[in-house]
Amino acid sequence: MMKYLQKLGKALMLPVAVLPICGILMGIGYALCPSTMQGGDVVGFVQTVGFLLVKAGGALIDNMAWLFAIGAAVGLADDHDGTAALAGLVSYLMMQQLLSPAVVGQIRTLEDGTATMIAFQKVAGNSFIGILAAVVGAACYNKFKDTKLPDWLAFFAGKRFVAIATGVISILVSVVLLFAWPLIFGALVALGKGIAGMGGIGAGIYAFLNRLLIPTGLHHALNNVFWFDTIGLGDLSHFWAGDTSADVGWSLGMYMSGFFPCMMFGIAGAALAMVRTAKNKKAAIGLVVSAAICAFVCGVTEPFEFGFMFLCFPLYVVYAALYGIFTIITYYSGFRAGFSFSAGLTDLVFSASLPAAQKTWMIIPLGIAAFVVFYLVFYFAITKFDLKTPGREDEDAEEAEKKVVLANNNYTEVASGVLKAIGGKENVSSCDYCTTRLRFTIKDYTAVDEKAIKAAGAAGVIRPDKNTCQVIIGTKVQFVYDELKKML
Repeated sequence: MMKYLQKLGKALMLPVAVLPICGILMGIGYALCPSTMQGGDVVGFVQTVGFLLVKAGGALIDNMAWLFAIGAAVGLADDHDGTAALAGLVSYLMMQQLLSPAVVGQIRTLEDGTATMIAFQKVAGNSFIGILAAVVGAACYNKFKDTKLPDWLAFFAGKRFVAIATGVISILVSVVLLFAWPLIFGALVALGKGIAGMGGIGAGIYAFLNRLLIPTGLHHALNNVFWFDTIGLGDLSHFWAGDTSADVGWSLGMYMSGFFPCMMFGIAGAALAMVRTAKNKKAAIGLVVSAAICAFVCGVTEPFEFGFMFLCFPLYVVYAALYGIFTIITYYSGFRAGFSFSAGLTDLVFSASLPAAQKTWMIIPLGIAAFVVFYLVFYFAITKFDLKTPGREDEDAEEAEKKVVLANNNYTEVASGVLKAIGGKENVSSCDYCTTRLRFTIKDYTAVDEKAIKAAGAAGVIRPDKNTCQVIIGTKVQFVYDELKKML
């Protein structure tokens, strides 16, 4: 399971690589035009530019599910064929449509305001549905891309059959989610009700679960309990309505305040740790630094979180736990701030003038503490356990391998020699390639002759486990793979 999550994490790096530019655009846009977030008219040239930048970045941030469905499907496909992208899109569109309130309402009763109705309302644009669609689409591609059909159906054979199979599987998955999704969503709402009366500890548990559930999109269930009036709380709605703690039955802002030091400063500390521990620092800087700036300015954290949550999920759990810890600390420190969008600098500035805001100056010591703690925890965890954060994946070692010179430029000969050395085509379950390596899934690891592989012209061999074998070729790997594919 963990290996598949890591594979999924690598596949997600393709669409995730698009997100940093969104963060930059939105960060600059919100700085130029705060009214885009807080409401009000867009006046003047500068604000107009800011407005357009926010909308340009939001076009991708708001449609991440589409990016994941298409991009991750390509990454998960055995040969990274574009047909898998089409399959991922087919799956996403079908599941989103079949699980929409309009369709579900024709099958089962949906009442406004209920957890079941809210659950299906949150399917649209849900990143989890996009990722699930990518998995379904890629799995169907890998399974059915070579399907043979009778002559009278030959037009639909091979890769054309993939979309058909994907559609059928997506319907079945949707039927399962039709019943499972509201149950899971409802259980989380019940959990939220259970911890609502636990004071600062409950707020910390909520913050932890909020971040932990981001990959599935189910954090919306808890948000509706604590931020809005699902059970009579409405921390966000009361805060921005101008109420104070005296008007409600809890310390107003307690379910939002803890996110500010984490998003504004903690993510920056974690990003610095990732950059300092990266083997490929350029790749790390390009992904996490812009994401950290985005989180600081406007509280958009997805470019940072999706950049590592599947690559090393245990670290993501630690990341979520830090949110819980700092929310508890924030609660007892008396710092109170709220957000209408997310816990970034822009919302902090605008919420500081509201009646419920308290000790907003404490964002400085709390932020410094968050920066240091996130940095130290991430640095220790990454180096101690060799975690694959951005800039430390297997591909980072391939940066050095790009300098490898193939010993033999006869690609057919090299491919033939490598294939023979790993036990012949009967020993190969699947084969693909990345920047510098051929990647084999093999049946019998004892049949692999490493000396013979090097004698064939390869630079080296890496064997992560008994079922995989990676042959280092260098930058000309695609040409060797093309010949190898013919032989297989």
